Amino acid sequence: MERTESGGRGRVRLRTALGALAGAAVLVLAGCGSSSGSAGPTGPATAVTLDEQANNTTVTVKAGVTVRVDLHSTYWSAVTSSAPQLLEQTGRPTVVPSPTGPACRVGSGCGTVSTDFLAHGAGSAQLTATRTTCGEALLCAPDQRTFTVTVQITGTG
Repeated sequence: MERTESGGRGRVRLRTALGALAGAAVLVLAGCGSSSGSAGPTGPATAVTLDEQANNTTVTVKAGVTVRVDLHSTYWSAVTSSAPQLLEQTGRPTVVPSPTGPACRVGSGCGTVSTDFLAHGAGSAQLTATRTTCGEALLCAPDQRTFTVTVQITGTG
């Protein structure tokens, strides 16, 4: 669908704008969920970002890659590593609440909990976070209480 509008000093092409938005969405989605540290068009990956979409999956990265976990509720605990010698937490977890408004009611836990880890040496580690509350006075269903991702680390990056 192409729609043109006249006005101002030129034409605005809706198709071009939508195409650019679609391309940006693909790039954003490519950075979420299960990713690996394999080489891309710009070289080896240096960072991988995971969120709830990666729950109960295995992700493979190379040593030297930073693994960032962004969980989208301030009710999540900080993410921990089962093998800090292989997947070391770097810095403190960051909790960023979202401003309240129509999309975020007070007490609903809107915001993110983010934690970064650095992959060292070959091996395997699990990243885990827990929560019991999924909203103000709302207990989580059993399948929403734990976030777990297995990270397989291969040789050097």
